[in-house]
Amino acid sequence: MAKTYPLGIDVGGSGIKGAPVDLDKGEFAADRLRIETPDPSTPDAVIEVIGQIAEHFADSTKDQPIGITVPAVVMHGVVKTAANIDKSWIDTDVTKMLEDKLGRQVVVLNDADAAGVAELHYGAAKDQSGLVVMTTLGTGIGSALLNNGVLVPNSEFGHIEIDGHDAETRTADSVREAKDLSWEKWAKRLQKYYSALENLLWPDLFVVGGGVSKKHEKFLPLLDIRTPIVPAKLENAAGIVGAAYAAAEKGK
Repeated sequence: MAKTYPLGIDVGGSGIKGAPVDLDKGEFAADRLRIETPDPSTPDAVIEVIGQIAEHFADSTKDQPIGITVPAVVMHGVVKTAANIDKSWIDTDVTKMLEDKLGRQVVVLNDADAAGVAELHYGAAKDQSGLVVMTTLGTGIGSALLNNGVLVPNSEFGHIEIDGHDAETRTADSVREAKDLSWEKWAKRLQKYYSALENLLWPDLFVVGGGVSKKHEKFLPLLDIRTPIVPAKLENAAGIVGAAYAAAEKGK
């Protein structure tokens, strides 16, 4: 009998991406499928696309659980915020909607939390004890707290206040691009941000994700902080891999 795999789906502002995941390797078991995020990105419209992705991988996933990331705080299956998706998501019991639609067990989690779970089990935070703080530098700043191998969900450390401003409005990678900041100037903003975080949390390790982490050699060496700081390893696969892992764990 052919092996089946849990399915991971990553809902983003511009695209919805999914793939079956081989949890022994922390890798996709088939090429991922990407479909444009509908506009408006209401729960019904997005769930329709999720259904298409689940159907596409039906043979390789069968009745295995599905993990889904959203750019939002998710508490007990209910979406509480809406960053980069339609505001109608707020207070939606999206887990129940998805299970009714798909007929399978579903786990929904924050996108940065999913990336953190993937890095914990397969990437830069593997075998790291103590407190790991992962930050995803992109349109905004997402965060994941991992304490002795356990996710503390729904941290929002992209929104700490620095110099009277929400940190991500001055420090996200999108700000670097919009203001055409040099790596040196952006690193000064990152310096303030990571210094503030390490003084609040005293972590054992920072892991830096997001697309810009591919260029980590341009900015991480410019930071002068006491906490070791390393780039994420799974890059764009992290959300899908972490979602599938979380779904499989809940299904045990």
